[in-house]
Amino acid sequence: MTQPTKFTALFSRASDEWATPPDLWRTLHEEFGFTLDAAATQENTTCVRFFDRQVDALTVSWEHAVVWLNPPYSKCRPFLAKAKQEAQAGATVVCLVPSRTDTRWWHESVWDTVRQIPHPGVEVRFLKGRLRFGPGTGTAPFPSAVVIFRFDPKS
Repeated sequence: MTQPTKFTALFSRASDEWATPPDLWRTLHEEFGFTLDAAATQENTTCVRFFDRQVDALTVSWEHAVVWLNPPYSKCRPFLAKAKQEAQAGATVVCLVPSRTDTRWWHESVWDTVRQIPHPGVEVRFLKGRLRFGPGTGTAPFPSAVVIFRFDPKS
């Protein structure tokens, strides 16, 4: 049996909270100017204004903010549905998610299966390689994508 390490939870189902890689966030923040972190903790938030476990981000308005969203990966489906909804209300939402193109949530919120392009108002940026999320030297066991939701009157 393999002995657990301090990084075991990082690469297992024990935790689905993956801290945002600082360099990636900085690059995207320079482009978008985030005003809200919609899925954070006091310890890992990237913005002054954030929603943590005390505020259920899925039930409150994101108030036309420019939102950074690195959701718990077991909750991609409801968080991306919320991102899409908030974009239609005027928010811009930039999401860091696993590139799981075979999942229901990907096709419901991101990808138009009929036209084989992103849904209207959605942009997808696939990231090269695998991200480093934690303090270790290893990489994530999955590829990642940045999905951007913006208001689109055709949606």
